[in-house]
Amino acid sequence: MTDWPSPHAPGPLAATLALPGSKSLTNRYLVLAALADGVSRLRRPLRSRDTELMAAALRALGASIVDVPGTDPDCDDWLIGPASLLDAASVDCGLAGTVMRFLPPVAALGIGPVAFDGDPHARTRPMAQVIDSLRTLGATVEDDGRGTLPFTVQGSGRMPGGSVTIDASASSQFISALLLAGPRFAKGVTVHHEGEPVPSGPHIAMTVEVLRDCGVVVDDSVPNLWRVEPSAIRALDEEVEPDLSNAAAFLAAAVVTGGTLRVPGWPQHTTQAGDAIRDIFDAMGADVLLERSGLTVTGNQQISGLDVDLHGAGELTPVVVAVAALADSPSQIRGIAHLRGHESDRLAALFTEINALGGSVTQTDDGLRITPKPLHGGLFHTYDDHRMAMAAAVLGLRVAGVVIENVETTAKTLPQFTHRWTRMLEGGDEPLGEDPGEGVEADQGSHDPGHTHEPGDTHEPGGG
Repeated sequence: MTDWPSPHAPGPLAATLALPGSKSLTNRYLVLAALADGVSRLRRPLRSRDTELMAAALRALGASIVDVPGTDPDCDDWLIGPASLLDAASVDCGLAGTVMRFLPPVAALGIGPVAFDGDPHARTRPMAQVIDSLRTLGATVEDDGRGTLPFTVQGSGRMPGGSVTIDASASSQFISALLLAGPRFAKGVTVHHEGEPVPSGPHIAMTVEVLRDCGVVVDDSVPNLWRVEPSAIRALDEEVEPDLSNAAAFLAAAVVTGGTLRVPGWPQHTTQAGDAIRDIFDAMGADVLLERSGLTVTGNQQISGLDVDLHGAGELTPVVVAVAALADSPSQIRGIAHLRGHESDRLAALFTEINALGGSVTQTDDGLRITPKPLHGGLFHTYDDHRMAMAAAVLGLRVAGVVIENVETTAKTLPQFTHRWTRMLEGGDEPLGEDPGEGVEADQGSHDPGHTHEPGDTHEPGGG
């Protein structure tokens, strides 16, 4: 693990930065391609730890996933043949919530046992809703009553499907997992949510949209109820949108330095929750311009605090809080109690780390209150959380001496983060999908967070 001195911006930046594809879309497309009725093509997919874990898991389930040249010379496409689902297999989930939640319903369609496990901290992440739902729908799952990893799905070659009621207030991934495999269940699947509001609602909308793109009939007309009809899944040919949540940190760099950043290819229409960053930075005083060619954000001399509900886009919270800590007036971030169960307890982690730099962050029942104060340098612990590392990099632009612990954790969703960050500060134009070579975060393996002081439990309900 590497501690990285975060670059301090000498003045306003001016750069164009093209970012690789969305993790959330890449992993949904991979799952549907593995269940489709023909060969699919995924153009400009994200290559990160989470997506490589998904691809490896689907290969273990009998899918063919190979690199083929695409229109972008710097980023091969993936050609994906359907999974056979005929043999016993082992799935390494790493720390990826999408792998551990999306693939058990797929494994239930197969023949033979599929064992799921992951990194040590993955074993603390809640899985009971997925496991219990699969049992209700006709699957056999052996977990010794833990409701967490490790567990084994015993496939019989057929999933009856039907109706199930779950409490998905901890994670929208519980619903998406059932919907993605639902078309292949004999009776399809009807999922009814009962409980507090589901967080990260745009991610369910994303799941519904990609299913419809593959010819699947989905009825989501009734609140908290989703019905997927049994059907074939049409092979897909899709280009993956840039990851808008990853873009947030780079756009924040323009806001806090009073500079300008352009992100080419920002979609005019998207189900990505990260698109909310446009309205957030507009409310904080930046000039935000969306054109067909991309998005441009320009910071001004002042950064305004704001009062915002991020229940639907919780993954933006660390970066937004970092910008709020550099603002000219207080901010209130609401609707994010569920972030206490992400890769880290993000509320406790932000409270701990920003206050350690001299800031004033207070935890509330459902969020954070930030009162800007002069900050100083110091070691910023990341708790193996990629979003915490990105937030620290934003702070480092304005606060000299910030050192980011374990910066390579950013490879979970954005490989070569430090290279892209320094290129941005140099005014470079990073081609989409470029692999710039070895960097401090080139090792995308697991990292034991036991060396850090933990602000809370490290398990992720997920919204990806």
